[in-house]
Amino acid sequence: MLEPIIHGLILALGLILPPGVQNIFLFNQGIIQPKIRKALPAYLTASLCDTILILLAVLGTSLVIHGSLWIKEILIWGGVVFLTYMGWSTWKSEPSNGGDITNKRFTIKKQILFAASVSLLNPHAIIDTVGVIGPSSLSYNGEEKILFAVACIIVSWAFFLFLILLGRISRKMDKTGGYMLVLNKISALFMWGAAIYLGISNFL
Repeated sequence: MLEPIIHGLILALGLILPPGVQNIFLFNQGIIQPKIRKALPAYLTASLCDTILILLAVLGTSLVIHGSLWIKEILIWGGVVFLTYMGWSTWKSEPSNGGDITNKRFTIKKQILFAASVSLLNPHAIIDTVGVIGPSSLSYNGEEKILFAVACIIVSWAFFLFLILLGRISRKMDKTGGYMLVLNKISALFMWGAAIYLGISNFL
C-alpha cells in the first residue's frame, strides 16, 4: 500500500515545485496580509481547486477534456485574460509610506476570485493534473487509487501553506517594502510572459 502513496507524493511534489503564477500569488498573499489567517481565503480556495482538479483527473475526466478542443480553447484564452489582468494589478501595487507593507491588500472576495482563476484557468495546472496525475492513476485500482489521490492532495495543501508561511517570513525580513516592490514587478513580468506564451503556443 506504500507504493501509491510514495508515487503520489513524489509526482505531486515534482509538479508543484516549479514557480508558477499560482505559487507566486500565494507567496504574495503571505507577504501582503498582516496575519496568516487573513490569507486563508486564498489558501483554502487554491487548495480546494487543486483538490477538485486532482479528483477529476483520477476519476477519468481528463479523457473528456483532452478530447474537447473547445474546452481547451476556453481554458487557454481565459488564462491569457486573467494572467494579463493579474499582471497589471500586481505591477501597479506599491508599498505604502511609512514602511507598512499594505500593497493594496486583497479583500476576501478578491482573494477567492484570483486564487480560483490562477487554479482553474491555468492551462499548465490543468495539464499537470489531468495530463500527468490522471494517466498515472491508471496504474492503480480501488483503495490504491484512493491513496494515490489523497497523497497528491496532501502535497497541494501542505505546499501552499508553506508558500504563505515563506511569504510571511519574507515580510518580517523587509520592513521597508523595497523587497515587495521588486517582487511585484518580477511577478507581473512573469505573469505577462506566461500570458504571451499561452497565446502564442495556441497557434503553434
